[in-house]
Amino acid sequence: MAEDQNNKENTTTSDTNNTSEYEDVCYICRRPESVAGKMIHIQNDICICQDCMQKTFDTMNNGTFNMGDFMNMNMGKMPNISMINLADLQNAVPNKQKLKKKKPKDEQPKPELDIHSIPAPHKIKARLDEYVVGQEHAKKVMSVAVYNHYKRVMEDTNDGVEIEKSNMLMIGPTGSGKTYLVKTLARLLDVPLAITDATSLTEAGYIGDDIESVVSKLLAAADNDVERAEHGIIFIDEIDKIAKKRNANQRDVSGESVQQGMLKLLEGAEIEVPVGASSKNAMVPMTTVDTKNILFICGGAFEGLDSVIKKRTESSSLGFGGKVKSKEDDNNVMKRVVPHDLVKFGIVPELVGRLPVITVLDELDEDALCRILTEPKNSLIKQYTKLFKLDNIDFEITEDAKREIAKRTIEEKTGARGLRAIVEKILTKLMFEAPSDDEIVGIKITAECVRGEAEPEITRAVSSTRKK
Repeated sequence: MAEDQNNKENTTTSDTNNTSEYEDVCYICRRPESVAGKMIHIQNDICICQDCMQKTFDTMNNGTFNMGDFMNMNMGKMPNISMINLADLQNAVPNKQKLKKKKPKDEQPKPELDIHSIPAPHKIKARLDEYVVGQEHAKKVMSVAVYNHYKRVMEDTNDGVEIEKSNMLMIGPTGSGKTYLVKTLARLLDVPLAITDATSLTEAGYIGDDIESVVSKLLAAADNDVERAEHGIIFIDEIDKIAKKRNANQRDVSGESVQQGMLKLLEGAEIEVPVGASSKNAMVPMTTVDTKNILFICGGAFEGLDSVIKKRTESSSLGFGGKVKSKEDDNNVMKRVVPHDLVKFGIVPELVGRLPVITVLDELDEDALCRILTEPKNSLIKQYTKLFKLDNIDFEITEDAKREIAKRTIEEKTGARGLRAIVEKILTKLMFEAPSDDEIVGIKITAECVRGEAEPEITRAVSSTRKK
């Protein structure tokens, strides 16, 4: 009995400590305690602010409340009163729509990032090299941009010099590593990261996510800690899909309108965002997030941008003075991009001006794809080797097979993502049968297997020696 009592007290203390980190939110008006004032706690740990409680009493005292109507409504909605359904809160997710309390200024908490804890650009690139193969120029540009951004966050503005924010635009074909670079970077710096597609964004008032929803996702990634979210990273993918439409006769609610709405976010503004939801409504608490110190990274494939660049840079190839083009010139045409080309593509000039750092990722060649298969810490071959090792099976793939997988990926133009699809197709049958066959102790993939000319080589034990 004494032990059970101690466990109960420890659990209660733990719950109290966890909830003390968050602000109470009024169930009716959804305002946090820092805005609405001290809360009144009722059954099931429901909080109601004093204003809403007073309005409820005033409505009842003014005679607009009829007990007969109340009985007929079965605890439904009453005029001017939002009734509380206690049953709806039984399975509610704890702290999902609660804000973390801001620390008092006199405590002077230690910042999560300082100038000594941020790795130097060469260290950031070295860490990226462990997970990302190739893209040397892009990794250098990203390392410098991130290092300068967080120096700007911690700068001392007493001297009157204020460093402007350097948001980034990444241009590269699908499967070249844009999203993977951003994920690795956020993990390295230990800052919250929100990833969203620009294709799901629409102008405010239309069906879909509005612009502020990207900041709400970052707040959720920071565990509803506003101070931590204000130093995070937001990656907006498929930014090229919201380019201006050529037809100007209709309202472009998911193109130019979204670009105009993104301007205030990238520049830095105080945005009112919902907590624990993607859209604003009366039943969701709201909070204010300052995007001044949030690093925005935009990415996209920009299909068709190469033709815009060629039209600007190349003259006619006819006649004696015509320029002879090589295949190498066609491969490097994207690296000659300038902001004016992006405007011609359909990105509004105001948005281009707020993305000063532009980096172009290379299309992965055969050598790079072969290295991606084996070199990174979590490479594809290492993943499958571990999967088979859990069943006490040795997995091997020949160099010729790796080359063949890389060639097929280039033919399909799927980038690094296509590597897994090809390997899965080869190994699906074996991964289904091998766990139930105790005699299989080794699997070898050859180039003939990749081309579909032969089955994988299977090594079997003389007796059933594999333990499950």
